[in-house]
Amino acid sequence: MINRRAFGKTIGAGAAGTAAASLAGRLGASPASAATAPGGNASTAGRAKGLTSFPSLKQVRAGELSIGYAEAGPSRGPVVILLHGWPYDIHSYVDVAPLLAAEGYRVIVPYLRGYGTTTFLSKRTFRNGQQAVVALDIIALMDALRIEKALLGGFDWGARTADIIAALWPKRCKALVSVTGYLITNREKNKQPLPPAAEWAWWYQYYFATERGVLGLTEHRHDFAQLIWHNVSPTWHFDDATFNRTAAAFNNPDYVSIVIHNYRWRLGLAAGDPRYDGIEAKLATGPAIHVPTITVDGALDPFTPAGDGAAYRAKFTGPYAHRTLKRIGHNVPQEAPEAFAQAVLDADRL
Repeated sequence: MINRRAFGKTIGAGAAGTAAASLAGRLGASPASAATAPGGNASTAGRAKGLTSFPSLKQVRAGELSIGYAEAGPSRGPVVILLHGWPYDIHSYVDVAPLLAAEGYRVIVPYLRGYGTTTFLSKRTFRNGQQAVVALDIIALMDALRIEKALLGGFDWGARTADIIAALWPKRCKALVSVTGYLITNREKNKQPLPPAAEWAWWYQYYFATERGVLGLTEHRHDFAQLIWHNVSPTWHFDDATFNRTAAAFNNPDYVSIVIHNYRWRLGLAAGDPRYDGIEAKLATGPAIHVPTITVDGALDPFTPAGDGAAYRAKFTGPYAHRTLKRIGHNVPQEAPEAFAQAVLDADRL
């Protein structure tokens, strides 16, 4: 058993490679498929196991939700909360969780609102997908589970959610792993156009702005998600079993409502809940994140800004490291689980 505190104590090609090889061994992968040092290659691209799953799920009442979540590791271990994005689910972390559990962490992976077994307690509750409320869901989950502080990791919606908690409630966040860096939404800035190639990557946002898009997502939610997976993770050759395992989460009755509201809200096409106007006003200022942070970019992710993290570096003012994973796309934890797990372990030591 590798001592969690000593694990990868020195950051460098040799130390990181050795540590990643040990992580890889826990899942039966070869050392060659493990993560390397920052800026190196994570050759887990194209490897989709499709064989593992979380053995059981738990439910807890938290805020306005009943949140479904997977849990692994010792109940008294330091807590890691891992957050998925769209169109994904908790299985983005199905290979990360056992790696961290084996190192002594209590790993919690919740379904976000609108996904899987997470449901609203009341039919009357506004099906709100704005960024503040998703972050408050995770704070409510921590309160319900009596977790004072956790290491947070995420990508896509999950990275945005983790960023918000780290920025506004730093006492609840021990350290942060954020794929694609600083993702807190500024709706005023979102009114400005991006270069055409960047706009193309976000094509579905504009589709969702139409009623045709709502109908399309409703009728073709599985095919839609599968297309996104192929587009944003071009080297990840997942199989049908891997995709279908996640696609079941999109059968949630509130999935379409939450997804549509989230993207319309970002573009200023839908109102949020006035109760959270104060929080959104703070987020609109682009608050810095002071907690220890590792940012991760997938080199083939179409949403990754150029510059090896330079585009958002100034937003992280505490202990910090960045790494770019070659031949990896958007779904970093599932495409490169050893590299993501390594980032969590390293963030805990910053």
